[in-house]
Amino acid sequence: MLPLQQGPGHLAENVMHFGRVLRSAGMPVGSDRVLLALQALQVAGLERRSDFHAVLSACLLDRIEHRELFDQAFELFWRDPDLQGRMRALLLPRIEAKDVQPPVPENRRLGEALFPPRGEREEPKPPEPDEFEFDATLTFSERERLQKADFETMSADEWRQAQRLLAQLRLAFEPILTRRSRRANHPGHADWRATLQAMARHGGELWSLRWRKRRSQPAPLVVLADISGSMSRYSRMLLHFAHLLGHADARVESFVFGTRLTRTTRLLKSRDPDVAVAEVVRTVQDWSGGTRITECLHEFNQRWARRVLSGNATVLLITDGLEAGDASALAFEMERLHKSCRRLIWLNPLLRFSGFEPRAVGIRAMLPHVDRFMPAHNLQSLAELVDVLAGPPTPQRVRTADPSAA
Repeated sequence: MLPLQQGPGHLAENVMHFGRVLRSAGMPVGSDRVLLALQALQVAGLERRSDFHAVLSACLLDRIEHRELFDQAFELFWRDPDLQGRMRALLLPRIEAKDVQPPVPENRRLGEALFPPRGEREEPKPPEPDEFEFDATLTFSERERLQKADFETMSADEWRQAQRLLAQLRLAFEPILTRRSRRANHPGHADWRATLQAMARHGGELWSLRWRKRRSQPAPLVVLADISGSMSRYSRMLLHFAHLLGHADARVESFVFGTRLTRTTRLLKSRDPDVAVAEVVRTVQDWSGGTRITECLHEFNQRWARRVLSGNATVLLITDGLEAGDASALAFEMERLHKSCRRLIWLNPLLRFSGFEPRAVGIRAMLPHVDRFMPAHNLQSLAELVDVLAGPPTPQRVRTADPSAA
């Protein structure tokens, strides 16, 4: 086999281009790794596609969570050449961007890295004289409009911009005092053990007392998201929000429910939110289907409440509350859930309507057992939710509709 320096092909250039694609998609790929891959290819050879994939993954990957992204990029980037023939002669063609969208649309950054929009490939036109050009990608008015835009009515570009703004939220969680303590510099509870140790080091003389104070930790969160047909668009964005919460300081457990309850905590562990949410959509079987709120809450209370809920946990219940079953059974499960957690926050997209009144039977059965009743249809409502999570529990008195008016 010929060394890479010989031969008329463009293998080195294509490997370098492949490294740039991975870097644009969010992977830390430097020029040293590209050089290492080219040196390893001289030793391993190009006989089989599996060997070629193994060499590139060994040289360009350093984190296990990037493997899925690497595999997708490899299938898209190296899908055209005949690795049994062309790679032996090192005649890999130059990769030209096409107008075809990638077959894995769930990873937005990879699609943009491999297939940039046409406007980005055109040569920039020189500015007209006496005209000023400035970056108006997201002006103040557009940002304000996007903050109030409904997730259901957003276009694809607005959806991507909303995800970027969502990632910029500054999360803050209410500190909860624990039973454990740590050393402190200010007077409080006396640390007699540390004080006696200090006296022993100074010949039995008491120079100063040592102090301790109780440790604090962020309040744990449990997310229960409705993924039925009427909630799928909102639940997708709120899963991005749950992914953001899960990678913050707090401990977050997430569940989705439609006709059944599914735990999605591990599925949202991936660092890339697009990959994590796409994995949830692909794994959950009842996405955009029907809804059985009572049965799913019963399963959570029966199977998961003692595992994931503690006395300090905050539950985020995301659903529209449109349940057609037995209202008394739903009220019983809601009361049981409310007693198992520190506070229960209900996020309902129906609150986006100014004339909303809780007339549905399911909503009236659920309202008496929640601490907060908040909207969850735009970025502004999620920012308000962040402020609520950062403060102490403040029960909200919710006005219920007259049953006779229903």
